[in-house]
Amino acid sequence: MLFQTWTFLLFFTAVYLLFKAVKNGTGRQYLILVSSFIFYGWWNPLYPLLLLWIITADYILIMLMERTGRKKLFLVLSITDSLFLLSSFKYAGFITYNLNEILSLAGISYRVPQPGIILPVGISFFIFISMGYVLDYYFGRVEREKNFGRHALFVSFFPQLSAGPIARAKDLIPQLRDWNRGTGEDFAEGIYIFTCGLFKKIALADFFALYADKIFGNPAQFGSTDLLLGALAFTWQIYFDFSGYTDMARGIARCFGIELMENFRLPYMAANTGDFWGRWHISLSSWFRDYLYIPLGGNRKGKLKESRNVMITMLLSGLWHGAAWNFVLWGFIHGALHASGKTISGLTVIRKTPLFIKRIIMFIIIVFTWIFFRAESGADAFTYLEGILSSGLTAPSMPVIMMIMILVCYIYGWLKEYGFMKFMESYRARGIAVLLMLIWIFLFASAGSNEFIYFQF
Repeated sequence: MLFQTWTFLLFFTAVYLLFKAVKNGTGRQYLILVSSFIFYGWWNPLYPLLLLWIITADYILIMLMERTGRKKLFLVLSITDSLFLLSSFKYAGFITYNLNEILSLAGISYRVPQPGIILPVGISFFIFISMGYVLDYYFGRVEREKNFGRHALFVSFFPQLSAGPIARAKDLIPQLRDWNRGTGEDFAEGIYIFTCGLFKKIALADFFALYADKIFGNPAQFGSTDLLLGALAFTWQIYFDFSGYTDMARGIARCFGIELMENFRLPYMAANTGDFWGRWHISLSSWFRDYLYIPLGGNRKGKLKESRNVMITMLLSGLWHGAAWNFVLWGFIHGALHASGKTISGLTVIRKTPLFIKRIIMFIIIVFTWIFFRAESGADAFTYLEGILSSGLTAPSMPVIMMIMILVCYIYGWLKEYGFMKFMESYRARGIAVLLMLIWIFLFASAGSNEFIYFQF
């Protein structure tokens, strides 16, 4: 069930009206819990069984941690269970394909059958939500949630279920315990945030996708100019697609009186890779920081081990995004950039470079790294880069309006970063913005809309 469909509008309206009608806090929690399972089962009626397994297994294992005191044993069992499910559904085909390649290189004719497993929507997200809670309990950061229904709702809360943000127990569970029916201000703020996300997705992400998909679909057919513009189009497509989804998720949750964490903070205004990952997909990057990078040692054991920890974290982050070598390569590139950036940041020339120059350079670097993310394979990514460097400049096939929009989006980011858009914080400005965005969507949006890119992860 996509947020930008009439089906979801009917679903949300019915759930919200029932939510406001139920006066008992426990009743509201179970209403949203049941609604979350209906929402997830809309994709496939078998998906809720997988979700229920993760919820039940981790609830029992946390309870056993508390009652037996054998925390490490049950932590290992929980992580093993989560990673087994994730690898079975997400990485089985990748592992099988590469195993067959190794067998072929070794001259062995036997081939391991491809599993043909369909990846459940959002599996990486709700497994990381639940795994983060188990780890937080293990490290003593949160208390055990003894109410099974509330524990289940924390993992399955439908606004964030398909593609995040990846909630933390310390942030969301207290809100669920003291959950009221939301205020009129919550609803107004939620509608504003949701409409911004809807506009990002339909008016911007799907618009840029028209050109990005065309160029990346057959890069050998285009010259350097179109390839560069195609990379720029995808740069804005993926930002508006994913930040649009999380804005919609945050807006829906806010209508119910729940605040989900901000997941994007003008990432294309970053001045270095560390800054970028502090602004892009914040819930995931902070998850890897807190549960992988810091436990590995972080920056506490010298530069060499710090660089090692950065590389491991970014390689696994790349693999999290997709079961393909181009994602691993994308993670490696970011790891290498981040590790080298930390090393050279103390150089005089770097320290004296104006901040706005650093931001422009970082944006250009990010554009090129997205090529590895979007390409079908690592080989395709290098072919794309070769086309940019070897083919001549020609008149672009990108529509002029799209080139103008690329420039407008970048200028808007600068204006917002430097505080020139604060007038949008007033209720009147937000009301006008919502009206204009809805008018644009109704007048100019196409009949259909693409699925969110991050649903595949």
